[in-house]
Amino acid sequence: MRLLLPACACALTLVACRSKETAGPTSDVGGTIVIATPGEPAAVLPPLVGENAGRALSDLIFDRLAEISFDLGTVGDKTFAPRLAKSWTWSPDSLSIAFSIDPRARWHDGKPVTAGDVRFTFLATIDPKVASQNAPLLSNVDSVAVRDSLTAVVYYKRRRPEQFYDFVYQLPIMPQHVYGNIPLADLKTAEAARRPIGSGQFRFVRWDAGSRYEIIADTANYRGRPKLDRLIFTVVRDPAVAAAQVLSGQADFFEAFPVDQLLKLDSSSVARGTPLPSNGYAYVAMNPWDRKVKTRPHPIFGDLAVRRALSMAVDRSAMLQNVFGKYGRIGYGPFPRTIASADTTLRLPPYDVTQAAALLDSAGWRAASAGAVRTKNGVPLRFGLMVPTTSLFRMKFAVLLQEQFRKVGAQVDVENVDMGATFLPRQTNGDFDAELALFGTDPAVSGAKQSWSTEGIGPNGQNALRYSNRAVDALLDSASGAFDEAKSKSYSSRAYQKIIDDAPAIWLYDMVTFAGSHRRLKLTPMRADGWHNDVANWSIPHTERIERDRIGLNPATP
Repeated sequence: MRLLLPACACALTLVACRSKETAGPTSDVGGTIVIATPGEPAAVLPPLVGENAGRALSDLIFDRLAEISFDLGTVGDKTFAPRLAKSWTWSPDSLSIAFSIDPRARWHDGKPVTAGDVRFTFLATIDPKVASQNAPLLSNVDSVAVRDSLTAVVYYKRRRPEQFYDFVYQLPIMPQHVYGNIPLADLKTAEAARRPIGSGQFRFVRWDAGSRYEIIADTANYRGRPKLDRLIFTVVRDPAVAAAQVLSGQADFFEAFPVDQLLKLDSSSVARGTPLPSNGYAYVAMNPWDRKVKTRPHPIFGDLAVRRALSMAVDRSAMLQNVFGKYGRIGYGPFPRTIASADTTLRLPPYDVTQAAALLDSAGWRAASAGAVRTKNGVPLRFGLMVPTTSLFRMKFAVLLQEQFRKVGAQVDVENVDMGATFLPRQTNGDFDAELALFGTDPAVSGAKQSWSTEGIGPNGQNALRYSNRAVDALLDSASGAFDEAKSKSYSSRAYQKIIDDAPAIWLYDMVTFAGSHRRLKLTPMRADGWHNDVANWSIPHTERIERDRIGLNPATP
């Protein structure tokens, strides 16, 4: 990273010059904020992003052709605003869209954005060597052609209500001249992947592994410069420490402030709390496949009766109250309530310890005495529950689950592991018995394909359980292909109910998030698919500036 220091100094000097030119003494342009984050990105390049930290940084550096509206409407294009594409034209049969690239758009190295960049990004994303989790969501796109340097034409296999969304939302554009010469199989580990060059309103400055990473305002951006000069992300893995930094003013923003400390924000003169909308939902994922021999059923979770029994052994409402108090939101199935296809009327396994015990008995898992661990053919009913240490809520749920499973004769070994180093790789490889998962789904019905369709199995999807039900596949296809909203909802509800009936998971709660932020920071409304989407319009009043707000204007500051 030492090679980046001269570039950093030049970039900060540029910020200083432009800020002096455009900002008066009472302007709301300028300033630096420190964002406490529970982990650093596993990847930043758009096709490789698969978790929240990477998504936030990637979205601030890279632009899409068009940007979705605040209400996350996914049907048609009426709610989308131009970004890299200044306009677009549909063919008469709606099977192709010609995107006209804004001629002002530039990459952060100064080179123009071209239609060739759009085609390159699409081909890289769908290439098996990249193993992008977005690839299954682009299955309806046939090809991308370059009509001329500023016109990219997207061809579709069939007309669908969300075809515009499918392409622009899933495909932030990358520069071909930067990444095109890197073998696609090496894209994730290439040094250039840790020095991202995009076209967004913020540009990359530095990344100190395990510690912090920074971006600064692209002052000459075709969309206009952001109001803030610089964002410093500091990696703080302990939520309590991050909360203390916000309360003391050491950090300006933390997206996951502990619920049990919210009263401290209410009484703080430094910080305040803000509820964040979210498309995330949490669940216990029970791996139906042996973690070592992937073609063999799991000795415990390969049995539907056992999965249903364990689902019925859990008092979800009591656990929710214990962890979140009045702020909890119960889970209703494989979806969050914030998306249009959510259905809170579906039938979930009831909390019934007696029936849970009877199911385990019938499945051959018997206890030698009251309170003993059940066994079957000499094998104990014992399994590991993998939990990321970056989630205080999930670690608390794990302890409660351990106790509730104990009451029906199941022994649970809680495995608290690091998110990036252990949790994500083991999740991807299916190397777990059960895990406390949190999935942030896309707002479209088709987003369910990422984690619950056969199409989502493998390196190109996020179906870590390798759950497969062809009836579910067909219903999700019908839901995402129906132009009538009522029909789409009917298909998706039937798909969700079949998933629930197969009991691959225990649905716990919709993600509950409160951000803690410095009172000097003027926030804007935040979208459910990410708190970071409008950071370019956050600001700090001139009268509320503190010492670190001068960092972005002083190239000598480390």
